[in-house]
Amino acid sequence: MDIVIDMSVITELVNLPPHILVWRVFWYGGWLPVGITFLWGASLFWLQYIRSQWKLKHKFILLAIDIPRDNSQTPKAVENIFSYLAGLHNSINLIEKWWDGKFQLSISLEIVSIEGYIQFLIHTPEIARDLVESSIYSQYPDAEITEVNDYTTEAPSKFPDDEYDIYGAEFIQQKNSAYPIKTYKEFEHQMGAPETQYKDTMAALMDLMSSLRKGEQLWFQILLTPIGFDWPEIGDKEISKVIGEKAKSKKNILDLAIDGLLGLLGAFGNMIFTSEAVKEKKEEKEEMFKMMNLKPKEKNQIEAIEEKVSKLGFKFKMRAIYLARKEVMNKPKVFGGFVGFMKQFASMELNNLKPDMDKTATRAAYFFTESIINMKKMRIIRGYKDRDDTLGRSMGILNIEELATVWHFPVEASVRAPLIQKAPGRKAEAPMYLPVAEEPSVERTPDFLSASAEENNFNNEDKKAAMRKDKKQDAEQEFLADLADNNIKDRSPAEQRGGAAKAAPPGNLPFE
Repeated sequence: MDIVIDMSVITELVNLPPHILVWRVFWYGGWLPVGITFLWGASLFWLQYIRSQWKLKHKFILLAIDIPRDNSQTPKAVENIFSYLAGLHNSINLIEKWWDGKFQLSISLEIVSIEGYIQFLIHTPEIARDLVESSIYSQYPDAEITEVNDYTTEAPSKFPDDEYDIYGAEFIQQKNSAYPIKTYKEFEHQMGAPETQYKDTMAALMDLMSSLRKGEQLWFQILLTPIGFDWPEIGDKEISKVIGEKAKSKKNILDLAIDGLLGLLGAFGNMIFTSEAVKEKKEEKEEMFKMMNLKPKEKNQIEAIEEKVSKLGFKFKMRAIYLARKEVMNKPKVFGGFVGFMKQFASMELNNLKPDMDKTATRAAYFFTESIINMKKMRIIRGYKDRDDTLGRSMGILNIEELATVWHFPVEASVRAPLIQKAPGRKAEAPMYLPVAEEPSVERTPDFLSASAEENNFNNEDKKAAMRKDKKQDAEQEFLADLADNNIKDRSPAEQRGGAAKAAPPGNLPFE
């Protein structure tokens, strides 16, 4: 029996004029990819719109954090703070996401230096203020937290600008987020005094920020979005890739049914072709022993990944901006120094944080460089000012230990930057059992009723002298009254002055 395929329809279609051919292709199914692309773009536009409307319902505040002087807390304390801040995570269903525009609110950890004055800040939704303050006070009871105005409002938003110029970039992970960066535990050693055994990486940044001159500013921002407990799956996938294991994909009912049917057919084939069964067993045996033959680098990677995913994680976006007047701008020193600070956390076989020179850094090459650079400047400063986690690169993932390494309050024994804003030490009251002499109260005229400022500002010495004079006059008057009433002229001079009579010296006292 011969099978005949009729190609006349295809031949007729090919011979049509081009405009009719395009229309026919579009009519018979070509519209499908166009429609899918349109719906995808429309859904993103709608999601962005309703998210912006929902965000307007929330007020955001900026909190300045002043730590106590002589701080000896290591980044472990800040790691505990991030554990507490993970409580900001909320579960959002499809209706809340696509109809209400609800999304996971972020907080922003910031360090800013304005002409050498350094301040640690946290930008947070007002509804999360109590949570943020509680997390800080739990580790730093003597810290001072103050709501302040946004320092970014005075900076220009459009470039080129007549007075100011900026250079900035986002910092991204070199490898997959499953790989950790170098953390603060690797900067501890057993040499020296106990208070100096941790070599604080923040010392480099504080030294750089305190050296800024008049007209220079350096901004550092880490946007944090809390996530759930399913993020360690990225570690499992990366470990499977390292050891050469086939990734396990989630299957639906149809996939399971097809796999079951194929499994029966495979078992039937193995009964007939025994050589194939032996071959498959051999391959399984090779995969089983592959883990034992891993290179030292691969073993270190697997251990590091497992340690990272064992802790809580946050999605993050990291930005740095150097803003300065054009006449004092020194990009190699300031932004180059900041890149050097970030390179402290680089691990060559694991991960590191690098400036995104391809997409977000304010530079360009080849064609239309000036317009491209100005566009990038406006984009990155708008993202910084709005604390926007959607502009720029996609967010990576850092665990709480990595975050505490990059952003933490300086340890006083290692960091000596003089212009870091710090809270004064706690003022304790005197103990209840401390004996305190009672002094006669001196009435003082209130300032707003006094004739002059000099009359209201007595010197302490003048006060004491006046009190002694009054006491002496009172004693003399009392003595004269007693003399008149009791006729005590026959007393000794010492007794007449009101004092006790002195006894004669003992007879056995040696005299020369």
